[in-house]
Amino acid sequence: MSKIIGFCNQKGGTGKTTSIVNLATFFALAKKKTLLIDLDPQGNATSGLGIEKRDLEFTAYQVLIQEVPAEKAILLTNVRYLYIIPADSSLAGAEIELAQLEEREFYLKKALERIKENFEYILIDAPPSLGLLTINILTASQGLIIPIQCEYYALEGLSRLLQTVDLVKERLNPNLEIEGVLLTMADFRTRLTFQVMEEIKRFFQDKVYQTVIPRNVRLSEAPSFGKPIYFYEPLSTGAKAYFNLACEILNQDIEGVYDGKEGIRQGAGCFDSQKGDASSRIYLH
Repeated sequence: MSKIIGFCNQKGGTGKTTSIVNLATFFALAKKKTLLIDLDPQGNATSGLGIEKRDLEFTAYQVLIQEVPAEKAILLTNVRYLYIIPADSSLAGAEIELAQLEEREFYLKKALERIKENFEYILIDAPPSLGLLTINILTASQGLIIPIQCEYYALEGLSRLLQTVDLVKERLNPNLEIEGVLLTMADFRTRLTFQVMEEIKRFFQDKVYQTVIPRNVRLSEAPSFGKPIYFYEPLSTGAKAYFNLACEILNQDIEGVYDGKEGIRQGAGCFDSQKGDASSRIYLH
């Protein structure tokens, strides 16, 4: 059975999209057939995987609102074993349209019924809000990963997210659990980072992942090249951190990626930015 995991935090700038793109990539490098669903109208996960949004025929919007079968919107990315349902700005109006529909919280869950058994992992990127798109993600998911940046306002508004999770679990999805809390953007030169880490660990206890994602320039640069960090700067501290996180979540070493501490193994996945437009890489069920 597939594992469906939502990445949610209504606070922007937490490293949510960076985390889902790079974690999905390392899952794929571990030969786990993975589907990333971009449900953020900004479409940053889509562009972060090198997919040109203007070439898209179907997106998450058509799947949710127009009830286009999900398999028609799935694209094969430039990473082996990694697929995506992309998003563009058309998704911005989905909240208003969903509000007028019956059983509006279940549209994503229904859309995934036909395809979920084709993947080992389905990772869903939520918008930075607690609207109906996020509620759909919480209703469809089994697990929830909450990225939290190691900064002063890290816990601001988090109680509202946790209250929403409790309500969804009580009324819509009793199987929903917090999979883990991910600390991001850590600057280990500052005392504040350690104070925030201590506070979050005190609050969430064993739900906090041992792997902490550092603040890293290469992680910030990679999306502008349309590449996950492994295919942009594989030996950066950011790449190694997401590799360690993937190993922690999968509870296994990902073989065939890094060759010791000094290099990368050739042929681990593939990434050819000249591979053609997105419409030529439609996934066939």
